[in-house]
Amino acid sequence: MNLKFRKKNDKKVVVKKSAGKEWLDAIIFAVVAATLIRGLFIEAYVIPTGSMERTLLVGDFLFVSKINYGARTPITPIAFPFAHHTMPLIGTKAYWDGIQLPYYRLPGLGNVERYDVVVFNYPMDADAPLSRPLDKRENYIKRCMGVAGDTLSVVDGQVFIDGKPAEQPPMSQTEYVVTTDGTDFNPMAMKDLKADINQVSANQYVFNMPKAEVEKLKQFTTIKQIVPYLSEKNSQEQGIFPGDINHKWSRDNYGPIIIPKRGFTIKLDSLSLPIYRRAIEIYEGNTFEIQGNDIIINGAKTNTYTFKSDYYWMMGDNRHNSADSRYWGFVPENHIVGKALFVWMSLDDKGSLFNKIRWSRLFRGIY
Repeated sequence: MNLKFRKKNDKKVVVKKSAGKEWLDAIIFAVVAATLIRGLFIEAYVIPTGSMERTLLVGDFLFVSKINYGARTPITPIAFPFAHHTMPLIGTKAYWDGIQLPYYRLPGLGNVERYDVVVFNYPMDADAPLSRPLDKRENYIKRCMGVAGDTLSVVDGQVFIDGKPAEQPPMSQTEYVVTTDGTDFNPMAMKDLKADINQVSANQYVFNMPKAEVEKLKQFTTIKQIVPYLSEKNSQEQGIFPGDINHKWSRDNYGPIIIPKRGFTIKLDSLSLPIYRRAIEIYEGNTFEIQGNDIIINGAKTNTYTFKSDYYWMMGDNRHNSADSRYWGFVPENHIVGKALFVWMSLDDKGSLFNKIRWSRLFRGIY
């Protein structure tokens, strides 16, 4: 409470702020403090889609640390507090992009590491004319499966880093074709498995579930066969990055691909250009032209390029239901928002009034 004093007949009179002014000051202080905490230290997010199931469920509320990797200073400083890019209800822009500051990241506790669950800005939002400022692009959450300098490949659904099998996230799930003897499944048994099930014929189903639950399913006497539901090798799957005829890759058989690292120099040719052109031109802001057989970058003819930034490879734990780096490529370092720490609340929109909260998920760490 601020107090002012003035003389009146040689007596000091205390002049108090009005209740309304005190409330206004308190609200301004709370907004500024919350904005600083949200921007520099920790922020709350909610999971809207199932691309990370079952590690993260739709309706999970997370705390995401900005200090682990270092917080980005505001790029779009004039914005409505607590709104990302769109105002609730009215749907208008929640920021003014008339002023945009250069990208800068404060020192953090460490770097993005392989297998971290990371929040980042969707890199495909960089495309003009629909591009928003960097810090106002959509937030995505995936697991980092490859860091700058890694050579990553996927063989029959298994990720390999530098030729060695990568760790499988404990709750990651994929699809399996399950063949039965024609007997219907016990509904209660299926409920316990919590698998997503799609019946494709009288005795064949597609189950989406973690590998650990496959062993449980094998115990059912009605099941004759369980095989992974994998895309074919050497097939060019539609929508897979980079969408080039020379790279016949699919969601389950992909690469190998080298993830760019700051200072890494590549030779530019018909094989590398489809993979790295977007990073060179869009993410690193170079002019790029092809004139006949010549490659022109920033007005100079060249056949090599040295990267100025680190990049990452992000994949969803729900491997067959995730739009991730297999579909849109690398995530630049300046798009990284923070590291997911733990679930502080989880709501099941299919639950009834009394079991809407997933009590077992409250304050659960994210691994």
